Amino acid sequence: MTSVYRSEQARAEVRRWCVNRIDGSGLARARSEVVTSAGGTGVVTAGPEPREGEPSVALLPGTNMNAALCLPVAEAIARERRVVVLDLPGQPGLSADGRPRAKRSSWYGKWLTEALARAAPGPVVVVGHSLGGAVALACDAPQIVGRVLLSSAGIVRLRVPAPLLAATVPWLLRPTVARSAALVRHMAAPGQGRVPDGLGEWMDLVGRCCRTSLAPPPLPSGLLELRRSVPTLVVAGRFDPFLPPRDLGPAARRRLGAEFRVIEGAGHLLLDESPEAVLAAIRECCAAVAAGR
Repeated sequence: MTSVYRSEQARAEVRRWCVNRIDGSGLARARSEVVTSAGGTGVVTAGPEPREGEPSVALLPGTNMNAALCLPVAEAIARERRVVVLDLPGQPGLSADGRPRAKRSSWYGKWLTEALARAAPGPVVVVGHSLGGAVALACDAPQIVGRVLLSSAGIVRLRVPAPLLAATVPWLLRPTVARSAALVRHMAAPGQGRVPDGLGEWMDLVGRCCRTSLAPPPLPSGLLELRRSVPTLVVAGRFDPFLPPRDLGPAARRRLGAEFRVIEGAGHLLLDESPEAVLAAIRECCAAVAAGR
């Protein structure tokens, strides 16, 4: 197993940042932890108890992200239904810091099966962003009744355009808040001058304290074929530099049999750039689940 953190001090600094951000929000009492074979998993739970047969929403953040970065969209979802945000193990946050060197997709699939059983018993619609989407696809838990995949890895190989690479290298070599903000702007739609609240500071912390992981490769076609059994909605921002709609859309339809939607005026950071569109996608998937009962 490889730790995401460069040192124990780095681990403590990241966890302190996340705890302070959650505890300073309206979801302070919603923070908890469940135990899985991958170690402890940080959980933020909000919203009303689901009615009988009604699915909860499980939100899986992407690479270098966690529940502390998803609080505004979690609060918005919680106004309509129960939401559980799970920090991915092996990513910076409040979950265990280790990740395997090989067979990560099956490892994450097993982890998610266990985490859902403990944190969100009953039917669940899994909403995965980027790496979180690949994890959602790797999991065959029977309680998953639908998937919303936001700028999802695991379907096609991610692109890294030259301007984005040019912003990434200085951030990796010597991170600063300014370089982190520049990197975030390259992930967002053009013209988005303001970096989402706290994201530049967070990415600076990640650059200094963590060993960032690479995007996972596309999942095997046989595995994706098995995921056709529940409604799946794949969503991409019009200006996503990693997963442009011209690549992701046809692959999602062909490999998953999924519905596909494009969010205008957004890039890769859909949870920050277009929370209302994310909510609309969740509503659409939940309606498809209800219609298929």
